[in-house]
Amino acid sequence: MPRKLTIVLVTAGLVGGVGAVPVRAGVPGPPDVDGAGSGERPDARAALLPSSGTARKPRFTSVTELAPGVVFKTFETTGVGGPVRGDLLDVDLRAPGVRVGLLRPPEVAARRTVSAMADAQRALAGINGDFFNISETRPGVAATGSSSGPEVDGGPLKGAVPDGQRFGPALPPGTSAEDVIGVGADRRGHLGRLHLTGTIRAGGTRIALRGLNQYALPVGGAGAFTDEWGSVSRWRAVCGTDTARNDPCSTNTAEVTVRRGVVTKVAEEVGAGAIPQDTTVLVGREDGANALRRLRPGDRVRIGYGFTGPRRFRFAIGGFPVLRDGEPLKGLDPKGPAPRTAAGVNRDGRRMYLVVVDGRSERSAGLTVAELASLLDGAGVDDAVNLDGGGSSTFVTRSGGKAVVRNEPSDGRERAVANGIGVFLTGPRS
Repeated sequence: MPRKLTIVLVTAGLVGGVGAVPVRAGVPGPPDVDGAGSGERPDARAALLPSSGTARKPRFTSVTELAPGVVFKTFETTGVGGPVRGDLLDVDLRAPGVRVGLLRPPEVAARRTVSAMADAQRALAGINGDFFNISETRPGVAATGSSSGPEVDGGPLKGAVPDGQRFGPALPPGTSAEDVIGVGADRRGHLGRLHLTGTIRAGGTRIALRGLNQYALPVGGAGAFTDEWGSVSRWRAVCGTDTARNDPCSTNTAEVTVRRGVVTKVAEEVGAGAIPQDTTVLVGREDGANALRRLRPGDRVRIGYGFTGPRRFRFAIGGFPVLRDGEPLKGLDPKGPAPRTAAGVNRDGRRMYLVVVDGRSERSAGLTVAELASLLDGAGVDDAVNLDGGGSSTFVTRSGGKAVVRNEPSDGRERAVANGIGVFLTGPRS
């Protein structure tokens, strides 16, 4: 059985689950609205509450060792909206047999609940991840469900949409939709920024590649969609602009199908449907579309891409920084207490912290983004990012062979989300 103590950190042998930790009853809230973000929506109480940038340090109410180097804690604190409850996972990235990685659906343009992803990938624990394309106001344009920021799962999986196209709270000054948290080849946790670069080459034609499996391409850009994308329409990628997500879709588009390095089709309209493993679909808008139209069936094409940055990530997920070197960033949103999800690392990157704060209930009011940064600082985190919150905030751990929700989702049930962060055990007991 797992070892459950009060406040005292447990360091003894391997255990397989959390045991009988009760799931707190959910309190349904009104649905999120388009324009407010995946899990973020305006809180009706926000206008009635004074701004606050601080939350008290967490008071840990239970501590449970899930495995050597993986410790689950529950905590209480207070914020501008009142009492707050939350969950924290402390992961030693150097512990033998422990790995932190990406939780994801089978396709980029798909959504699953955190518990479903954790079960499918046999994760010991997990939280929800990045903001995502949850809804659309344009007739006939489907929401893709895909995340806003980069994803790395061994190698590049998708790039970041333009800042103006992302969902979620306003970005703090100096941050970007390209910001990530992840684990590097050095087995340490890091915050970073991943900028996609690439080239499409066909004879004397050279086209800059500015997107990879993204629900939005930069104006004038061309991007690649692989079999990882899924069958959802790629039309959303040419809608909106770099500064306004709800701007109209482009009327100057092109789509090129490349199979085994050879162009097989050039079309004006952006299509849908599953992409075979040996095929890449190139989508362009404005200048990017004009460039793709120069390609012809039978042309041989080479497509190359990668992320630039100071380090190589084995795993990374999008999220905007709220804490650096133990200091909350300036310009964090002080409004609207809500459920929050965050991930952070300690000073030397050897520990990663996964945090979910409940909100929109009598038992837990939630926190502002500014209060979240203060809470993380109080918990000993040095660098951290804010992830998707609101109805998306979910914390699961494995018990009895399946993933169990440990927090109180504000929708009253789990929401299907774009991705998440999972903790995995490798070896005979994984």
